[in-house]
Formats: sequence, C-alpha cells, structure tokens
Amino acid sequence: MKDVSLAENKMGTMPEGKLLITMSLPMMISMLVQALYNIVDSIFVARICENALTAVSLAFPLQTLMIGMAVGLGVGMNAVLSKALGERDAEKVTAAAMNALFMTLINIIIFIVIGLTVVRPFYLSQTDNAEIVGFGVDYLTIICCIGFGMFFQVIFEKILQSTGRTVESMISQLIGAIVNLIFDPILIFGLLGFPKLGVRGAAIATVSGQIVAAIAGLILNLKRNHEVAFHIKGFRPRFRIIGEIYQVGLPSIFMQCVGSFMTYSMNQILIVFSTTATAVFGVYFKLQSFIFMPLFGLNSGMVPIVAYNYGARNRKRMIRTIKIATGIAVGIMLFGLFIFQVFPSQLFALFDASEHMLSMGDPALRVISLHFPIAAVCIVFGSTFQALGNGVYSLIVSLIRQVLVLLPAAYLLSKLGDVYYVWWSFPIAEIASLIVSTICMIRMYRNVISKVEAGT
Repeated sequence: MKDVSLAENKMGTMPEGKLLITMSLPMMISMLVQALYNIVDSIFVARICENALTAVSLAFPLQTLMIGMAVGLGVGMNAVLSKALGERDAEKVTAAAMNALFMTLINIIIFIVIGLTVVRPFYLSQTDNAEIVGFGVDYLTIICCIGFGMFFQVIFEKILQSTGRTVESMISQLIGAIVNLIFDPILIFGLLGFPKLGVRGAAIATVSGQIVAAIAGLILNLKRNHEVAFHIKGFRPRFRIIGEIYQVGLPSIFMQCVGSFMTYSMNQILIVFSTTATAVFGVYFKLQSFIFMPLFGLNSGMVPIVAYNYGARNRKRMIRTIKIATGIAVGIMLFGLFIFQVFPSQLFALFDASEHMLSMGDPALRVISLHFPIAAVCIVFGSTFQALGNGVYSLIVSLIRQVLVLLPAAYLLSKLGDVYYVWWSFPIAEIASLIVSTICMIRMYRNVISKVEAGT
C-alpha cells in the first residue's frame, strides 16, 4: 500500500556530501568506540595470561558468525525498509521492521542451543591445551547463551539507521560501550567488592553492555522513530517480507560464515607454528577493527542513502554518494596503513606482549596492513551491491578473497617454514578481491544503475 502522505525523507533532498557525513559520522564515532572497547576487552584479558588472550582469540570465528547472523538480518531489513521509504510505502516500512524482529527471536534461540552444545567441541577442535579450552568455554558459553542483547541491539540500531536517525543509533551504541568499559576491569579483576571472574567477567561485561544498548535502542525507536510503527498485537509472520529481507541479508550472513571459516582455518594453519601465532592473529583482528569499524560506519550511512534513492529512482544522487563514500573510505584506510606501518611495537605493547610475540607481531602488522587501501574500495563496492538488492555479488567477492585465494595462499606460504610468509596471503587475496569487485561493479552499473532515471 503506497502512502503519499509519508513525509519526504532527507535522504532524497539533502546535498549528498553533507547527507553522507551527517548520517555516517555518528555511526563512525559509535563504531570507533565499539572497536575501542573490544580492544580494551582484550587488553584486560591479556593481563591474566597469554593463554587467556589466545582463548578469546580462538572464540572469534563463532562470535563472528553470531554477529554476522544479526548484522545480515539488519542489512537486509535496512535495504528493504529504506527502499520502502523511498517508495512512500508506509505499510511495508512497518512490516519490514516487525518481521525482522520476529527473525531476531529465532536467531536468539539458535545460539542458545549452540552455546549449550557446540562450544566445548569447537575449542577442542582447535587445541588440546586444557587451560585455553577452560578459558574459552567459560567465555564463549556466556557470549552465546546470553547473546539476546546483541541481537536486539543490532536490529534496533539498524531500524534507526534505515530512517536516517544515525545520531540516535550512535547514542544506543555509546551507552552499551560505556557499560562494557566500566564493568570490564571490575568483573575481570574483582574490583569494588565484586568477585574476581577472569575471562567470565569479560564475557559478562560484554553481554551487559549489549543488553543495556538494546534497551536504549528500543526506547529511542519508540520515542523518536515515528516512521516505523511497532504493532505486536495481531502480528503474523509475513514470509514474503522475510524472503525479501533475506534476499539481501543472506549473502551478508554467508559472507560472515565465510569469514568465520576463514578465521577458523587460519588458526589451524598458524597453530602449527605456535599458540603465540594464533594470539598475534587475534590481536591483529582486534586492532584492525579500530580502522575498519569507522569504515563500516561510513557504509552504514551510505547504504540507506543509495537504497532510498534507488527506490526514488534518482541515479545522480546514487552515483555521487558512492563516489564520495569511496574517497572517504580510502582516506580512512590510508590513515590505518600509516599507523600499522609506523607503530606496530607500540600497538602490541598494549596487550602486554612478550618479546616473542613482538618479534612475530611487528612484521605481521606491517605486511597485512598493505591491503587496507584496496579493501576500502572493495568494501564500498560490496555495500553498494547490498543497497541495490544484489548481495550475491558481495558473497562471490568474499568467497574468492577469503576461501579461494586467502586460505590456499596462506597454506602454501606456510610450507616455506616461516610464519612471516603467511601474512602475505592477505595483500594477495585483496588484490584478487579488487579485480572481481570491479568486474561486478561494472556489471551492476550496466544492468541496474544506468537504467535508473538520472534525477537531479
């Protein structure tokens, strides 16, 4: 049902550069804070011992899958809801939000089951070190079984982003991050009369922050987001809407599955050298999130703009938004490249790294970070595919980069007998990703973008 009374959204009127900054900057700040508290989380855990840091690092594949399920659903809903806004279809706007919330409940149940059944076998498949397994099971069981806060946090933030309310989304994320930062040292080390819980304290601090952020996101949606009506009474799942959401979101989820598989497999390659190598890999992922998260925040602002103007049939605004986003993304990643090249030892020192870890970690950061500027272009292109309803291209690119190129390259380079060579698999894979992303972008322009009216 089209509703011509639905007000014209700023995504169709504000100048593209100003609009992108207005929508993205709050998300970039909030995701930067999220990356910061993820790093701080590991910094505190590293003070327990290196095995505790390794345990948290080995949890990354399953955590990535969990977050990917939430974010993939949110990405799909974001695109469907934003396109409905552009088409002035108020009924579909609400339907997209409510059906996404329904699927959020399904995801929560799935990961409670995983937390109760899969976590210990997951760790035992990676290491036989009893201390690492013990730390890991304590940490990851809590993350999975009390993960409902993360799922609701993500979906409420995506609903806010879909309607252009990125400041409100930033507020909910910041609240959760602050709660996590406060409780991390208190629960890990037993401060202020609390029990000393170690890695379990880190997990409890994380889920506590997520729950508070979810509550804040719900309140902000109810109070400030008037374009989405939350009708629980009489709700029935609409599988056509769910299908549209997952048509866009499933490729994103599959990409996270691919990422989880890549991380898991890379840990298997690295642990042949030492557990320290896997800890270095884990620290790299924490550190690179500080660079990549602002980029993902930029894309979170870009996707609804492109999707809205696709629905509104305005090609010029779509193209200008993509160009501006690409320029900003490359700038962010060049800054990240500089930091990783100049200050690798200082970055590892944050994690109480031993001399052995530093000797392995410094060259790792310098080599891996070479792919940052290339990744900027690939990520913007991938988000464009999702905004235009073709997440399959993003999946293809991710498969080629992380499975068909990265893992075989890492395995073959590991046969040279030095872990240093393994790190070169990342720049090699990103070059392949750029080639495929460019080909897909050309096809997307010819088949989709060029067929949209030019607009103004």
